[in-house]
Amino acid sequence: MWERIKSGIYELFQRRAVVTAIVFCIMFSILVGRLFQLQIVNGQSYLEDYTLQIQKTRTIQGTRGNIYDRNGTLLAYNELAYSVTIEDNGVYDTTAEKNKALNDEITQIIEIVEGNGDSVISDFSIVLDGSGEYQFSMTDETQRLRFVADVFGERYIDGLDEEQRGMSAGEIIDYLCTDETYGYGIDQDKLERSQVLKMVNIRYAIGLNSFQKYIPTTVAEDVSDATVAEIMEHLDELQGVDIEEESLRRYTDSKYFANLIGYTGQISQEEYNALSEEEQENYDLTDTVGKSGLEQILDSTLQGDKGEVKLYVNSVGRVIDTVGETEPKAGDDVYLTIDANLQKAAYDILEQELAGILLSRMQNILDYDRTQSEDAADVIVASGDAYNAFIENDIVDMSHFSAEDAGSAEQSVYGKFAPYKEQVISQLTSIMQDGNASAYRDMSREWQAYLSHIVNDVLTGDNGVIMSDAIDTSDETYQQWRNEETINIYTYLNYAISQNWVDASKLQDYLSSEGNYSDSSEVYNAMISYVTDRLRNSTAFDKLVYQYMIKAGTVTGRELCMILYEQGVLPMDETQYNNLASGATGAYDFLRSKIQSLEITPGQLGLEPCRGSVVITDTDSGDVLACVSYPGYDNNRLANTMDSDYYNELNTSTSQPFYNSATQETTAPGSTYKPLVAVAGLTEGVIDTGTTVYCDGTYDVISPEVHCWVYPASHGTMNVVSGITNSCNEFFNNIGYQLGMQTDGTYSSDYGLERLSKYAQMFGLNETSGLEIPEMDPKISDEDSVRSAMGQGTNNYTTSQLARYITAVANEGTLYELTLLDRVENVDGEVVEEYQNGEARTIEGVSQSTWNAVHAGMEGVVQNSSVFTEINASSLSVSGKTGTAQQSTTHADHGLFVGFAPSDNPEVAMAIRIANGYSSTYASEVGSNIFQYYYQITDPAQLITGQAAQIAVNTSGD
Repeated sequence: MWERIKSGIYELFQRRAVVTAIVFCIMFSILVGRLFQLQIVNGQSYLEDYTLQIQKTRTIQGTRGNIYDRNGTLLAYNELAYSVTIEDNGVYDTTAEKNKALNDEITQIIEIVEGNGDSVISDFSIVLDGSGEYQFSMTDETQRLRFVADVFGERYIDGLDEEQRGMSAGEIIDYLCTDETYGYGIDQDKLERSQVLKMVNIRYAIGLNSFQKYIPTTVAEDVSDATVAEIMEHLDELQGVDIEEESLRRYTDSKYFANLIGYTGQISQEEYNALSEEEQENYDLTDTVGKSGLEQILDSTLQGDKGEVKLYVNSVGRVIDTVGETEPKAGDDVYLTIDANLQKAAYDILEQELAGILLSRMQNILDYDRTQSEDAADVIVASGDAYNAFIENDIVDMSHFSAEDAGSAEQSVYGKFAPYKEQVISQLTSIMQDGNASAYRDMSREWQAYLSHIVNDVLTGDNGVIMSDAIDTSDETYQQWRNEETINIYTYLNYAISQNWVDASKLQDYLSSEGNYSDSSEVYNAMISYVTDRLRNSTAFDKLVYQYMIKAGTVTGRELCMILYEQGVLPMDETQYNNLASGATGAYDFLRSKIQSLEITPGQLGLEPCRGSVVITDTDSGDVLACVSYPGYDNNRLANTMDSDYYNELNTSTSQPFYNSATQETTAPGSTYKPLVAVAGLTEGVIDTGTTVYCDGTYDVISPEVHCWVYPASHGTMNVVSGITNSCNEFFNNIGYQLGMQTDGTYSSDYGLERLSKYAQMFGLNETSGLEIPEMDPKISDEDSVRSAMGQGTNNYTTSQLARYITAVANEGTLYELTLLDRVENVDGEVVEEYQNGEARTIEGVSQSTWNAVHAGMEGVVQNSSVFTEINASSLSVSGKTGTAQQSTTHADHGLFVGFAPSDNPEVAMAIRIANGYSSTYASEVGSNIFQYYYQITDPAQLITGQAAQIAVNTSGD
């Protein structure tokens, strides 16, 4: 029976129609079940979320790789922290409804975050200046236009129209707040500007993700537990808001390494556009990337591999379901050639020396005109300039002087400033209206400064009323204003209008009729109104007014020093504060004491000197052990979500902290060039080791004559060794002259320059040093072989390029490409790449006797110098060469030093430059202290004291 049943079933399933019917029934049952689930079980839910579901992929960045020094010291790493995020996933009927909901929600978030002592993001490209006015945080015009293009959704700057290109920061804010189509609906009349800026900042960040709403936007990062708890309590009323754990980039000892390592941030549209199509596949516009330094150069190495989450979103971008996740992979770790301890020691030693130079050259003078200086050695540092630096470099916040909680000194200063500023503006208005006003050159320095500010900064420029491209710079009237200074501002501006150099369309708000049809007098009156409005709202003008109030003693140094305490720049010391207030402590003495203790640093003041650089190399490999640029900055405040206010401070500081002094500042090498010239002279045969030149202080073979640095004294008879040791200009002038002697017995400077250039190229001074970070191109002198031979002419090199050259001198002819990079390791500690710093080149044709002579001369420099007393008393032998590079009579000379040690078997070489450092002696002192630190000759506590160096003012030598 059972067999018959099985046989029947088998025959039944052999029939195709039956099988098809069964499959159909099964599929129909599944479909009915799915429809039941969709319409009955989950119908209401899907109705609320709409019925359209789209699968999206959210990428997850891998943890960024760490950066270490050569010894494994951690320099850049990641730290998990809580962030407040928001997704724009609400459903709204109108734009107005959306704006109200989002603005109310963001207001609540700001209150919660700031109420617990945390801060919302502030990485917008517009900030508030000291007068509470909106201004762009960048000074570069291309960067500004790139930002404006992003605001208007233009992929390229060329897509902007003229009106958009010329919009001010305030007009951009107004557009984002009020535009009917794209505006955020923020009521500027009901909110303070600081609150408006925070709202715009967050709304703009959300808007950047509007095309993929399922991507959350960070509105506050690294928040406290209190903020986390309060946000979590209110999640039910905060649509799309969440707390997420994010990996934030951190930097140890940031100021020492910021110019090397750089920082990270969200990729910009411009950076994304610059990528190749292949590279763009690996990046999204929400990615965090390296923005500068090695973080940028090594971004692909540090990035790691992305993970992804597959999810379903509905038609308005709300996440409905997550269906799969792939974990990201961490980036590789990078090891540098840098010795972190040596880097920090060199930075601190350099800062102490800079502070010492400042104090040695500072005088208690409020109003000092350096343009009257006839010799660079006589330039002083005026106390008035230091007080002014408190305001000029935003050490104190002048916008707080008028705040309700302002201190007594702040109130006193503002009480004098406000009426004086109005008086200045009124007087300037009168001058501009007076056709018989004095010529520019007959005005006082203060009024010349105001008038120059009006013409150059307020009226002329990319967005100014006067179109710089339209000006005929050869025009006689223009020359009378610009160079001869024989006419007044009334004459110049009215002439500019008559020559159509003025864009009247930018004065529309001040004209009663259309600009194209206004007469010249109406345009000029509109220009005056335009100027006065701009001056009333200009931070730059406020700083200029303060400058002259300080010079006049109207705003006193005592008040400004008290404000340091009132604003918390210095920790409050009641005794010191009261002594300043009573006059028991003078402002000048107080200022000196704070510079002496480095509580106020040269980098903060931004006076000359305030910049310096040190590059130290391994002579056997070209590895860079230290690459110091002073001053540094805190790259932690720029990484992740940028602090725009801090960025603006750095960008406008007179000390230029973003400017890498080691790789981007070029000056003449001065006498540090003489070892190279000695090699050239000996190798070309124009001198030998026995050649002597008598130095009487003046080399008069050419006209105009050249003075030796020792003039009016003399060196006497010099050979190549003593010529290097004593840095005798006359000896090296003679080499430059002899190199220019042609076979027919006539002198040709060009021929001499050609031969000098040959050796400069042999030592790599025709190319960048090989460092992986941006570096300025060098320049070999093309003028005057006699002066070029002593390191002047048009020679211009970076500190890094001088370090490469002197490394080749130290190792007797092996020219390495310098490098900052050692190796790459994966997360398992396996070496995946070892960096190679290029194939070393050998400098051919230089005899051993030449190297011996050059080394002997350089060793003599150190042995004959009191700067190296401690080293000369030790067992270490050091070789070096000093140099002084002139800038002008109104700016102190640059001081340089190059050297290596030990003399008989070099291990390390270095190059040091102190910009406007007066004398090479000071650069030598830095070099001596670094050698003492590196070779442990002196206790580090005696070298790095946290105090300004004690230095002598009267220095000599080159």
